[in-house]
Amino acid sequence: MADVSDDALTSIIEDDLGVRGVEMASCHAEVAEYDLDALTTAGRYRVHGTARHAGGVSPYSFFVKVVQSWTRSPQFEQVPEAFRDIAAASLPWRNEPAVYRSDLRDRLPDGFSMPRAYSVVDIDELSAGLWLQFIDHDSSRWGIDTFARAAYLLGRLAASPTVRPLRTLGSTDVVRGYDRGRLEHQVLPVLRSEELWVHPLVAGAFDPDLRHRILDAAEALPRFLEELDGAPLGSAHGDACPRNLLATSGNQETLVLIDFGFWCEAPLSFDLTQLMVGEIQTGERPASELPDLEGVCLPAYHRGLIDEGCTVSLDALRRTHALLMVLFYGLSAVPLEVLFGLPAPGSADVVRERARAASFVLDLLDSTRGP
Repeated sequence: MADVSDDALTSIIEDDLGVRGVEMASCHAEVAEYDLDALTTAGRYRVHGTARHAGGVSPYSFFVKVVQSWTRSPQFEQVPEAFRDIAAASLPWRNEPAVYRSDLRDRLPDGFSMPRAYSVVDIDELSAGLWLQFIDHDSSRWGIDTFARAAYLLGRLAASPTVRPLRTLGSTDVVRGYDRGRLEHQVLPVLRSEELWVHPLVAGAFDPDLRHRILDAAEALPRFLEELDGAPLGSAHGDACPRNLLATSGNQETLVLIDFGFWCEAPLSFDLTQLMVGEIQTGERPASELPDLEGVCLPAYHRGLIDEGCTVSLDALRRTHALLMVLFYGLSAVPLEVLFGLPAPGSADVVRERARAASFVLDLLDSTRGP
């Protein structure tokens, strides 16, 4: 774990409690359970206890996250030697420490917050520890109104002139970088393999028509990339799925952003992809809800842009949104993992929902028109 000295921990507790002259009465550290693995996360912990001070005894609680280069992950050994530099760069683990060292928390639009960072500790050249405010959040399943609010705030985040100077803390060539890293070397070669499409899990969910539509989109990728080269850019969280936008137990109007590993400068509407399909990927939400989510999220995001002074048209935004949905979800909705002996992303039902979502994304693309 990203250990700190007793003096440093005392100082962190004082910052959290807003008092001085603190003496630790108790301290406990335990693993924080989480149901999804992340290649750049080495550990998650909760550190908590009580502290004495002039006003009495108070509880404290922190979330400690250890981030690392995924070159230290066992899965990295499966990457062919020739592609390891590209693969390592595709998961920029340094983004999150950089964001927490910045003043982004003070720049966020009203309605968004993020945990206070009490300390960011460089463990070595390939890892760091983050001592963060512990967020007591409401894990209830989101309704459509919460999605609309999140989309509106993500639009404001994207166009905020106050946030804009911090865009370059993360990736600045996210679309082309994703193409060079994941699509070119991982996704496209597998999509063109007959072995993938006859796998029982895939064949049972992705019918021949959907297969041909996905492969047609793959062939059109160079044209899509050229189109996105001209799209207006904004600030993006990078992984804005509901589990990374926490509704707090005491304030339902504010969403707390966490997990900034993919913070970036990206085409406007970038964050809508994970917002809408993140829970479908993990089997937490059915694809049948996508039409309703699309109906509220895109207009709400557009209103957020407008409220920050961005004048992009709704039609242009919809086209960019459709292209990004295809690139960052549609082409990889097929469970490529099955060809590498890795666990499939859930049951056959989850794969079928992913297929239905891919069909929705391709329909969305067909409903828009490029230049």
